[in-house]
Amino acid sequence: MPPPGAGEWQADAVTWLLDQAPPEFRSYAVVRHHPLLLAWLVAHHVRAQQEALRAARSTARRDLSQELPPEVAPRLFDVLDREELRLRRLARAVDLLEQAVRGRRFVPRM
Repeated sequence: MPPPGAGEWQADAVTWLLDQAPPEFRSYAVVRHHPLLLAWLVAHHVRAQQEALRAARSTARRDLSQELPPEVAPRLFDVLDREELRLRRLARAVDLLEQAVRGRRFVPRM
């Protein structure tokens, strides 16, 4: 992703955000043409995914223990851990992009 203000950075931002969004978002012209709206919607979508993941973690043993072999549980929780980390990174990236679209400029630090 190029830095804000560099060439067509908002077009690149829209492309990246659409890759993070549900595929249906591509069909809405208003979403494609307003990067701030898209970033805002994607941020909500990512938060909803995080909430769903927490709910899945809290009920996994109860919901699945009768139908899945016991050796699957550690692998399931590994998947949930990995997905939680991915979603945290994604939420941070979407937040930074939304701030950039809103005009906030970041100064590189050492």
